[in-house]
Amino acid sequence: MAVFVLRATVLCLALAGASDICSAQAVPTTASGRFEVLDRNGDGVVSKLEYNSDALFSAIDTDRNNRISAQELQAILGEQFDGMPSAQDRILYADSNSDGEIDDEELRRGIEARFRELDANKDGNVDLPELKSRFGWY
Repeated sequence: MAVFVLRATVLCLALAGASDICSAQAVPTTASGRFEVLDRNGDGVVSKLEYNSDALFSAIDTDRNNRISAQELQAILGEQFDGMPSAQDRILYADSNSDGEIDDEELRRGIEARFRELDANKDGNVDLPELKSRFGWY
C-alpha cells in the first residue's frame, strides 16, 4: 500500500502548480522551481489550500469531460526525455479504477497523500526544505 501511495503521488507532484504554468507547457524540474509555483502568496510555505487540486484539475482537463487523459497530461508535462515516465505511465500510478484516466477523486486522493508525506513536521504546511527532502523520490 505504501508503494502505491508513493507512486500515486508522483503524478500529483509532477503536476503541482500546473495551472500557473500551462502557458509555459512545462513543469519546473527543480524543487525550488516547483516550490515557487506552489507558494502562491509568497509566505515561504505551501499550505493545503495552495496545494489543492481544484485549479490543477481545471487546468489539465482541457476538454472538460471531468477526466484527465494521457494526451492532456502530456500537454502539461511537455517534452518527454529519455528515462522519464510517460504520461500514460504516470496515469497508471494514480488510476485506482483502471479506466486509463484520472478523475477528480483519484487526483485529490493522491494530492492529499503527497501533502501528508511532504509535511514532515506535521504543521499543516510544506516548506522548501521539506519539499527538497522528498524531491525525486519517484
